[in-house]
Amino acid sequence: MVGDGDDGRRWRNGHGLLRRPLTQSPTVHVLAILAAAVLFGSTGTAQALGPDAATPLGVGAVRIAIGAAGLWLFVRGGAHANLVRQQWRWVAIGSAGVAAYQPGFFTGTERLGVALGTIVALGSGPAFAGLVQWALGIRPTAAWARATGLAVAGGCLLVFAGESGARFSLVGLLGALAAGLGYALYAIATRRLIERGVGSTQASAWQFSIGAIVLAPLLFIEPMGWLTEPSGVLMALHLGLACTSVAYVLYGWGLRSVDAATATTLTLAEPVTAAVLAVSVLDERLAWFGWLGAALVVAGLATLGGGARPWPWRRVSGPGDAGTASA
Repeated sequence: MVGDGDDGRRWRNGHGLLRRPLTQSPTVHVLAILAAAVLFGSTGTAQALGPDAATPLGVGAVRIAIGAAGLWLFVRGGAHANLVRQQWRWVAIGSAGVAAYQPGFFTGTERLGVALGTIVALGSGPAFAGLVQWALGIRPTAAWARATGLAVAGGCLLVFAGESGARFSLVGLLGALAAGLGYALYAIATRRLIERGVGSTQASAWQFSIGAIVLAPLLFIEPMGWLTEPSGVLMALHLGLACTSVAYVLYGWGLRSVDAATATTLTLAEPVTAAVLAVSVLDERLAWFGWLGAALVVAGLATLGGGARPWPWRRVSGPGDAGTASA
């Protein structure tokens, strides 16, 4: 299918692939990523309200399986399998990132404690994304570095305000770092796929589907009896559909005009959401320096609003052009 603009004209991006030109303000895409981070932040509260028998790895495998299926419900138009196959390297990189994140994150939080494991995973994501983008020839800006520093510092204060039993484990540290790298790889791969004409939702659906297949053995290894309980079903649906399907539709849409390093920094809004829910829903207490940390995260993220920029487009014409429609 030909990707036409809202005015019926055809456009071609810098990679020679036809797509619909962006008409929304980049700020809207920043808000979409922040909305995704809010949904991500409800994960911990949902797990806390779920069955005690649910294991972290089992929950992660179920979440990805449901989330992958849900993502396909949001895909519009054809599957564009040929275009996806042409970009199989980026699909493989992103799928590896998706598969690495769940076990890495839960290993980190189990071995290091929730506080330290969370901040290592979330805080290392923007750093890895910045380094990978630098290797690809995209230099992070000074504004991004300042914003990321503020947000990571605030995240440290925030998570340590809620838990004091941090402990060191090399395996846990490597697991949390693997989660941060996995998330960065997913963000960069998705951005690259979008640049090359794959719809944002399709890109996420393909990567999560392959990631779900990789983690499928966990469904048979981990105890799954909790899925027979009503609270377990509700938790699985919330984590799979809201925290994964809807969240990554928003996240992928935001990546249309936000670079991967900035996007991973914006998702540091997740621990702020988690803290607010912990206080308001789970009746947990947050020390004063935790609220200071939340303020630092918000301040850091507020400086990134101008970091989004649309891609350059040039008009082309001709009945023989082929392209894709956006997802």
